[in-house]
Amino acid sequence: MPHKAKPAAALKGLSALIVEDESMVAMLLEDLLTEFGCTPVFVASRVDLALARVKETRFDIAVLDVNLDGEASYPVADELDRRNLPFLFATGYGAQAIPESYRRHIVLQKPFRKQQFEAALLKALRGESQA
Repeated sequence: MPHKAKPAAALKGLSALIVEDESMVAMLLEDLLTEFGCTPVFVASRVDLALARVKETRFDIAVLDVNLDGEASYPVADELDRRNLPFLFATGYGAQAIPESYRRHIVLQKPFRKQQFEAALLKALRGESQA
């Protein structure tokens, strides 16, 4: 029987913001973050809602989809950068589609495995670049 890896202790107790317009993907991310010990988890499906969350809510890390129903989430990334909050991009486009100015952030290409998501979160928290 395979041994289940325990989530990294660094994630336990952290709060997270999910910026994702596909409800099934948002629910999957929410479930994974909860499994990693992150709580509470906030979800925003549009740029304006995400910006409001960033300005009104305290959280430790954010996961951004790039394309939110045709609108890029880069204004959210800019605000997170201004506030020095760690985040990563989770996108179907891959790192090559991310503008150069944002490529220093971790880009996780969808679909991804649970372990890849966990590793990307930890890298983002440590402030590591995509490289």
